Amino acid sequence: MTLPAEAFTYAALREAPAALLEALESRFAQRFSTARAVREQHGRDESAYVDAPLPQAVVFARSTVDIVDTVRLLAAHRVPLIAYGAGSSVEGHLLAVQGGISLDLSQMDRILAIHPEDMTATVQPGVTRCQLEEALKGTGLFFPIDPGADASLGGMCATGASGTNAVRYGTMKENVLALEVVTAQGEVIRTGTRAKKSSAGYDLTHLMVGSEGTLGIISEITLRLHPVPESICAAVCSFDSIEQAVNTAIQVIQCGISVARIELIDANTVRMVNTHSKLELPQAPMLLMEFHGSEAGAREQAQAVEVIAVDWGGKAFQWAASVEERRRLWTARHHAYFAAIQSRPGCRAISTDTCVPISRLAECLLESIAEVDAAGLPYFLVGHVGDGNFHFGYLVDPDDRRQWLLAESLNDRLVARAIRLGGTCTGEHGIGLHKQAYLLAEAGEGAVAMMRAIKRTLDPYNILNPGKIFSFD
Repeated sequence: MTLPAEAFTYAALREAPAALLEALESRFAQRFSTARAVREQHGRDESAYVDAPLPQAVVFARSTVDIVDTVRLLAAHRVPLIAYGAGSSVEGHLLAVQGGISLDLSQMDRILAIHPEDMTATVQPGVTRCQLEEALKGTGLFFPIDPGADASLGGMCATGASGTNAVRYGTMKENVLALEVVTAQGEVIRTGTRAKKSSAGYDLTHLMVGSEGTLGIISEITLRLHPVPESICAAVCSFDSIEQAVNTAIQVIQCGISVARIELIDANTVRMVNTHSKLELPQAPMLLMEFHGSEAGAREQAQAVEVIAVDWGGKAFQWAASVEERRRLWTARHHAYFAAIQSRPGCRAISTDTCVPISRLAECLLESIAEVDAAGLPYFLVGHVGDGNFHFGYLVDPDDRRQWLLAESLNDRLVARAIRLGGTCTGEHGIGLHKQAYLLAEAGEGAVAMMRAIKRTLDPYNILNPGKIFSFD
């Protein structure tokens, strides 16, 4: 069984005619495929929408020219085009809900330039986060956006990703300086420059970042880099209650302590992580923290946080003394999703995220926990609580319709609560398919109408990732 029909209905398919498929095969030869296994790989992501239509074919691009030729061929036939990176999105972003062609950008994986003196790097969209991290070794620089998965940087731009470092370094929106984009007409435009700021006209760079592939296909990205800290300290601290942990995080932020990462893991998720990653963390609500700076500065920040944590009942404060230990802790945190899935064999996760003002975090989180506990549905909970962002994953039996509907109901109430408290329906996952109604509730008819107007202007035939963010037809 898949998501119930009430959750989402798909629009009519816009099939690619034989002439288009023949033209694509002629142009791309072995880099064009209609094999079902290839189409299935490109027609699924980490969302629960396993019954979505498959793309009719897949094109593997290696250059901007490949993207241009693909877009122009599909535009001539008004057939949908869905950009594909690493397939790690969780809100159905890359699903071919109206049919069409999947454009795989993973082979556009060259790092075009690294400018250490300017602290910038220019890459193709298929470069992954870990690939860039490896290339930056020895430069004294790093790229801080870390969503957990080894996502492609093009996909991270498209969804406006962030992750555990966002509380100090910001999101993709703050760390993308310039883009090369192929428009829906097959034209190549450039937005932004390598300069740190600009007031030259409309900010097209940040219009594209977070647009989920609906306004253009990103073919090149210039990123802001940051100096590798002289010293990095990591620590974990356990609490008797979620409330104590959340209040500690709130006070740390309100005191202006420059913490680089501050992550919440509930006791249930700690148990799952321990089993999956073979750790022995105390099975209690936990904050996992990291501090960047000079050796003295990082130690001073950590000590200040320890004092606050103890005041709120924190205990078992432990330091990650070595690089290996620190990486092991963060790897375990990033694998929380997979740990949760493995804790209930055969389940699927309906994963959602919201973000609220830091002052309302405890209220939003505690009410949401009380609801899911009362419902008796298995779940996992992690949060980038330093910026008010947290994630629930509801673990459902794929053959139990009641559990699907219960998870969707809990998600509805969670998102409504976040919006009521001055927050957003998504802090970093994006809208995709799943959160379209929530976008309307959050932004209002007027703002969504303006978004539709932009879409119609830039993509009048609605060929770029149609059916995502909002309805267009």
